[in-house]
Amino acid sequence: MPFAVVGLGEVLWDLLPSGAQLGGAPTNFAGHAGALGAAASVITRIGHDLLGRQVLERFTQMRWPVSTVQMDIAHPTGTAAVALSAAGVPEFKIADDAAWDYLQMTESALRSVRAADAICFGSLAQRHPTSRATIQQLVAAARPEALRIFDINLRQRHYSQEVIERSLRLASVLKLNEAELPVLQEMFALSGDAAAQLEQLAQAFELTTLVLTRGPAGSLIYHHGAWSECASRPVRVVDTVGAGDAFTAALTMGLLRKLELPRVHAAAEELAGFVCSRAGAMPRLPEKMQFVGMEWEGRR
Repeated sequence: MPFAVVGLGEVLWDLLPSGAQLGGAPTNFAGHAGALGAAASVITRIGHDLLGRQVLERFTQMRWPVSTVQMDIAHPTGTAAVALSAAGVPEFKIADDAAWDYLQMTESALRSVRAADAICFGSLAQRHPTSRATIQQLVAAARPEALRIFDINLRQRHYSQEVIERSLRLASVLKLNEAELPVLQEMFALSGDAAAQLEQLAQAFELTTLVLTRGPAGSLIYHHGAWSECASRPVRVVDTVGAGDAFTAALTMGLLRKLELPRVHAAAEELAGFVCSRAGAMPRLPEKMQFVGMEWEGRR
C-alpha cells in the first residue's frame, strides 16, 4: 500500500522564459513524491478558466484525484511570472487574488488529510485570511503520527510572524533555505551558527526534523537529535525552480520508509540536483532512476 502524501495550498502556472510550466510548491512536492511511489494528491483551488482546465488535464495525466481540486467562478487560476538570473535562480512575481487564496474546507479535503501519511504546506497559500484558516484547520485535523511538513517558502513578503509561528506549532518538520533562516533568526531572536539556530527552533516548537538547504553549499538536516550534512553534487544548472520541493519530497518519502538518515539525505540532494539540471519544476523523468534505494518510474 503506497504512502498517502498531500500537497496543501497553491497550484499555479510558472510563466518562465521558455513557456508556462505547472507549479506551486505543494504541487511540485506532490509531483515528486508521486514519482517516488506515493499516492499523491493536492488540495487546492482553480479558476473557471482555460488555465484551470489545463490544471485538471495535467492532474488527470498524472493520475491524481481531482476531487480535492475546488472550482472558483469569481477568481482566476494562479500564475507567477518568473525571471531567471544568469545562474538560473528564479525571481517570482505572483499574481494577487488567485483562486487558491479562497481555499475552502470541504468533506473531500478533510477526508484527504485524515488519510494522509504526510502533508506539506507553506506560508504563501496563507497570505489570504480565507485560505489561511482552511489550511490551518486541515493541518490540525491530520493524524498525530502523520508528517506535517512546513516548507516555509517565503515569497514577496506574503507572510507574517503570526502565520509563521502558528504554522511552526502545527508542523513536525520544517524545511527552509539559507535566505529564509535569517528571517526566522530575527523573528525569534535565534543565536549562534546555523546548527544552533535550528536546534533552538526544534526546541521552541517541538519539531522532530529541520532541513536547511544552501544551494551549491549543500544542506543540513537535524532529525530527532541526530545531524546529517551533505554536499551538493556539481551539475550544470538550467534553473533551480522546484529543486527545494524535490528535496522535500525525497526527504519525506525516506522518512516514511524509515531509511537511514544519510541515505535519505543523499537521495534528496541527488533529486534536487537532477531538477536543477532540467527546465521547470517538474521535469520529465527518465523511465527509471534510482536515488539511494528510492525508485521511481517516469510518469509524466
